[in-house]
Amino acid sequence: MADYISLLNPEQYEAATAPDGPLLILAAAGTGKTRTLVCRVVHLLEKGVPPERILLLTFTNRAAREMLDRAGAATRGLAGGLWGGTFHSVANRMLRRHAASLGFPPDFTILDADDQRSLMGRVIKDLGYKPKEFAKREVVLSLLSGAVNRGVAVEDWVEKRALSLDVPPEQIIEAVDRYRKAKVELQAMDFDDLLVNGLLLLRENEAARRDYQARFLHVLVDEYQDTNALQAEFVDVIGAVHGNVSVVGDDFQCIYSWRGSEYRNIMEFPERHPGTRIVKLERNYRSKAPILDLANASIAHNVDQFPKVLRATREGAAALPKVVEVLDGKDQAAYVVEAIRENLDAGYRPEDIAVLYRAHFNAVDLQLALARSGIEYAITSGTGFYELAHVKDVVALLRVAEAMQDPISLTRLLMLLPGVGAATADKIVKKLGGGLDPANEAAGAAVAAGLPARAKGAWSSLFGEMAHYPSRAFPERVKCLVERFLDAFYRDRLRKDFDNADDRENDIRELLADIAGHDGVRSFLSDVALLTNLDRRAANSGQAGGRVLLSTVHQAKGLEWPVVIVLWLAEGVFPSARALEDQGGDEEERRLFYVAVTRARDRLWLMQPSLRTSPDGGRFYAEKSRFLRELPPALYEKESSGASGGDAWGGSRAGAWRGSWGGLSRDFGQRRDSLRVGGVKLELPF
Repeated sequence: MADYISLLNPEQYEAATAPDGPLLILAAAGTGKTRTLVCRVVHLLEKGVPPERILLLTFTNRAAREMLDRAGAATRGLAGGLWGGTFHSVANRMLRRHAASLGFPPDFTILDADDQRSLMGRVIKDLGYKPKEFAKREVVLSLLSGAVNRGVAVEDWVEKRALSLDVPPEQIIEAVDRYRKAKVELQAMDFDDLLVNGLLLLRENEAARRDYQARFLHVLVDEYQDTNALQAEFVDVIGAVHGNVSVVGDDFQCIYSWRGSEYRNIMEFPERHPGTRIVKLERNYRSKAPILDLANASIAHNVDQFPKVLRATREGAAALPKVVEVLDGKDQAAYVVEAIRENLDAGYRPEDIAVLYRAHFNAVDLQLALARSGIEYAITSGTGFYELAHVKDVVALLRVAEAMQDPISLTRLLMLLPGVGAATADKIVKKLGGGLDPANEAAGAAVAAGLPARAKGAWSSLFGEMAHYPSRAFPERVKCLVERFLDAFYRDRLRKDFDNADDRENDIRELLADIAGHDGVRSFLSDVALLTNLDRRAANSGQAGGRVLLSTVHQAKGLEWPVVIVLWLAEGVFPSARALEDQGGDEEERRLFYVAVTRARDRLWLMQPSLRTSPDGGRFYAEKSRFLRELPPALYEKESSGASGGDAWGGSRAGAWRGSWGGLSRDFGQRRDSLRVGGVKLELPF
């Protein structure tokens, strides 16, 4: 044990060897929380706590296995009887022993995601609702899960969230109730039920509650800042008797409120557990000092926090982070490609480089630029922007409107109409000979003749817009067509099919802006074909390494890279305008920026585009992100993209833009609706 403890710094040692009682270990980014938690387990075992009296709760099975393996190796097998695993796996273990008290057999079935979808689909059908007209089964399941993981009544959550579904909330609630009854009839639980029923067991079965409270002398929790209301109560109930609850987390990295994590859990832990010892881990083993200085300066603007200051332990020269002002998304993409090449030339491998962003559509221009440059990349979601279902739907619409005689796109478009299935769509496409000429009224009538009654109105509205499509100037014709597509039926379909319909509609508007930045629709469709083919080839290559990673910041949490580039640090993008509408949204967005910055080990680039493109092709000023405005200038090196703006406007226009920026700023005081700079009309945000 002495050798193991010698690996710890003083603060880690204090946390690992803390006396009995509640313990809050505030482990800032890169400060060795896993090592500290493992050493606390080892310390408890070394001082004689039986392993079966220790409960270790994690968020992933991988994390649990790693900690148990390391503790076992350090104690030569003493950790063998320790209870360790995810909240759900531990609850499952308890339920297997006491299921009868809740009306389930010990061998109850656990429904996986496919089982849940199948059962919910059957419930909706049995209730007499037509799947094409009802909310999609995945949406109903998501609403149920959202309520469960926030510890709120399903009825209240559905009333709040189902307003945009165009389905009466009482019908959603009816489906949820029937789904719950069906699970009981099948003697089955889904994933959320494990935690719900595990907590119900502790609340209502006094014998079981006393057994587990007496059994577990120590309860340890990893990533405590990510717990939801149910998980926090689960921990509090089990640890209520002995009071030895040790939690490790970082309030600075609480970024998952949108999926149910409750920030108050970690902030109010000392209040719920009187006498809590708080130990702060602030020595960072990941990043160079200039990166940490910037992270510290940013997160200090949050009011609701446990103050911490990251201190670098890595020695040696280090460059200041770069804040790079670029013209727009295309200029940003061109700059990032060159920055990646610069780092590759400096000896970094592609897999040492990550490009992070607030949402996947922020990387559309970059995906195209990387594809053209020959730099291979991977996306954390595994799905490129142009491979998303709703984006592919719009692309299919455009291919039909452009009269490209594409039977696959026409079939896809027809199947989006209300009540149209594969058989009906195939029959219509064959009758048309595989393609559709939007200028041919007879062809449009032939489609209408083959459609079910409830689809005819939507088709008539859409085809009427297609008839006007060629006569309008680009990009206005694309905007009008897609707006009609949304209004006629597709917005309702999004709301029935997805629980994040607003986000998907926002993707479509960003797609319109991307199209407006091309020379025309055919140019855009050609780029889409290039990207999707390259993405498929990369996915089929089976090579995980050797590629630059593109990732949202949320998906990057817990990871690190020598080189990190953060895109689109502009107000309304990062921070997200929608997130700022929520209570506490500003502080959570700043925590998200902190997470992005602290992923970098050696080098950090922060990209600041000055213009955004609207769906109709106009340009409007992109205000610098508050997270950049808050930084002292001494903490970063400022840079401009230079001639790389030539891809978007031409080199001369880029120069004119930069030379005119001061004049543009002065003209804001005139409160004009628009200005012309370098020959380009700019829309001003007044």
